[in-house]
Amino acid sequence: MIGVFDSGLGGLTVLKSFLRVLPDYNYIYLGDSARAPYGGRSQDTIYRYTKEAVDFLFAQGCELIIIGCNSASAQALKKIQQEYLPKKYPGKNVLGVIRPLIEEITKDENIKRVGVIGTRATIESDAYKIELKKLNPDLEIFQTSAPLLVPLIEESWSKQPETKKILKKYLRPLKTKQVQVLIPACTHYPILFKEIKKIMTKRCLVLNSGEIIAQSLKDYLARHLEYKISPVKNVNVNFFTTDDTERFRAMAKKFLDVDVEKIEKVCL
Repeated sequence: MIGVFDSGLGGLTVLKSFLRVLPDYNYIYLGDSARAPYGGRSQDTIYRYTKEAVDFLFAQGCELIIIGCNSASAQALKKIQQEYLPKKYPGKNVLGVIRPLIEEITKDENIKRVGVIGTRATIESDAYKIELKKLNPDLEIFQTSAPLLVPLIEESWSKQPETKKILKKYLRPLKTKQVQVLIPACTHYPILFKEIKKIMTKRCLVLNSGEIIAQSLKDYLARHLEYKISPVKNVNVNFFTTDDTERFRAMAKKFLDVDVEKIEKVCL
């Protein structure tokens, strides 16, 4: 079983790509909507919340967990992998969403200027900048935080003219820097993917993060058979939230384009 964790609803865009690329696997999705968003919280708080989510998903029988949240991937993943798992869950692993996007960019030697847009926590962590520089020290990297986008998306304002104006303002500095590729460093942003592409124009490649992360997971599973995660005939996808289940159901339909019938409320 594969676990997918997000601070709220954005990770559903990652799950949607998993279900398209890897449809024959069992999944558990956990959205910590009661404490969302993580983007403005401290590193210690994000780490504590992420540990609680990891504990819950492993207790549900997951063999592998994907943190479908850029803020948690940036602020908590390394410590989870290096300190928490070896002590409490040896032989299991937790993966994030940053590394696959970094590796995708550095495949192309012609890319010199990279833009990153994300939550305040993700941008302030410099996680993308640090990882990009490790693989290609010559890259010029320009970042901007966009703290208003997640709440606007979760309040179903993604198509409102006000949101488009705010998005243009956030993207303007990156467009001015003539970045060749843009990393939408938040799993909510696929909801705005078409608008982001339109604003950045064809001169800038906007990464389709969900597809890249899903393909990376597919490759990972092929290389790591020790996790004993195999395709199944009767697929189960279970949903858990720490907040109101009816609101989660409505938003899940928006993010996944399907009706989600069973959602269980939990307390971490």
